Amino acid sequence: MKKQQTGFTLIEIAIVLVIIGLLLGGVLKGQEMMNNAEIKRTVNDYNGIGAAIYSYLDRYGALPGDDPNAVARWGGTAPAGGTPGDGVIEGAWNSVTATDESRLVWEHLRFAGLVNGAGNTSPLNPFGGVIGVEDAQAGGTTAIASGTVVCMDRVEGKDAEILDIQMDDGNGTTGDMMNAAASAYDNTTLNTAFTICRQI
Repeated sequence: MKKQQTGFTLIEIAIVLVIIGLLLGGVLKGQEMMNNAEIKRTVNDYNGIGAAIYSYLDRYGALPGDDPNAVARWGGTAPAGGTPGDGVIEGAWNSVTATDESRLVWEHLRFAGLVNGAGNTSPLNPFGGVIGVEDAQAGGTTAIASGTVVCMDRVEGKDAEILDIQMDDGNGTTGDMMNAAASAYDNTTLNTAFTICRQI
């Protein structure tokens, strides 16, 4: 009596491999779409924050955080350091001191209805890091030499390079957008978390 062999045919194995390939392709495409969405939201955040700061300046004649009339207008927190009304947002972009002008930027923008949220807590960027504002001329902590600067941290090197290409010159050491360490993007830094700053 002959024993009948059982197993998968080549056609069945091929069908399974095609299905696995389609699933894997869908997952990879989904990750790429999510990453592209994060980059697009980050570009929008940079542009939106710059627009909010200039809208505030147009409305009230002072930079947010540096507005000498903000406390009288809305209440809130009075700055403990710096000189309100001097046209310079003093304090580091990532300050944790609630009375620094760089932190009060958020409180003033929120009182004016230009950004969402409450208080002077720094908002988060799409990559999970914080967003901050400082003035490079007031002892800024970034490589950018002048002007008002918006910074975001925890941006991986590969994403930072894409942002720099889309918004500036693609070089982390030159232009209006730089990484805070002023180092170039290369194969060794693709997975390194950077702080990316842009002059507005």
